[in-house]
Amino acid sequence: MSLQIQNISKYYGANLVLDAVSLDIEPGEFIALLGPSGSGKTTLLRTIAGLQFAEGGTLSFDGEDITGLDARERRFGMVFQNYALFEHMSVAQNVAFGLKMRERSARPSAKDISRRVVELLDMAQIGHLAERFPSQLSGGQRQRVALTRALAIEPRLLLLDEPFSALDTRVRKDLRFSLRSLQQKVGVGAILVTHDQEEAFELADRIAVMADGKIEQFDTPANLIKKPSSPFVAEFLEGAGGYNQSGAGI
Repeated sequence: MSLQIQNISKYYGANLVLDAVSLDIEPGEFIALLGPSGSGKTTLLRTIAGLQFAEGGTLSFDGEDITGLDARERRFGMVFQNYALFEHMSVAQNVAFGLKMRERSARPSAKDISRRVVELLDMAQIGHLAERFPSQLSGGQRQRVALTRALAIEPRLLLLDEPFSALDTRVRKDLRFSLRSLQQKVGVGAILVTHDQEEAFELADRIAVMADGKIEQFDTPANLIKKPSSPFVAEFLEGAGGYNQSGAGI
């Protein structure tokens, strides 16, 4: 399912933070929003999620205008930096939560929910943690649970807001591989906000480089290095040429 972002503009007071941003994202694509602090990447992600609304432009998903829909109606999954797990629930209960909260007519049976939870926990290699509580988990394990919970609801799109930035380097690298593997197995498109160039180049099919609320260039990792569209892109990505989607040299 594809996402079309057309001329999205967003103000905070008198400050223009998104300036007529447009992107077309293909079904199943993994996209990274990359840029310095204040470039507008998190604001764009939150606008796509329906957590805030733009003053101008439209959002369409698979041909449906979703501009005025709230976050629940958009049926996107979201993973945050701070995990946002329910501390009083076990891992399995956290992952099952979104499915159990569906309206009765759309809610799977208890048996189907249990099967879905076991399947995803095994995919994320945390099946052995099903009965533990968040306080008993490491940061990397907590983020795997958050990712699994977001995928459990069968989201139409997966949105990730700097999900690994609080973790150490080794754990981040492990989780990148797990995220990409899970995303491909489930077959859902994903949009990642990151300030980490290595992360963007390892994970994304295409990267949107942002600055001052605008898209400077939206392209494959290889083309961003070989054919930067502006001096800003060339300077910002200086030194990133050693990475491609799989972490090998370009």
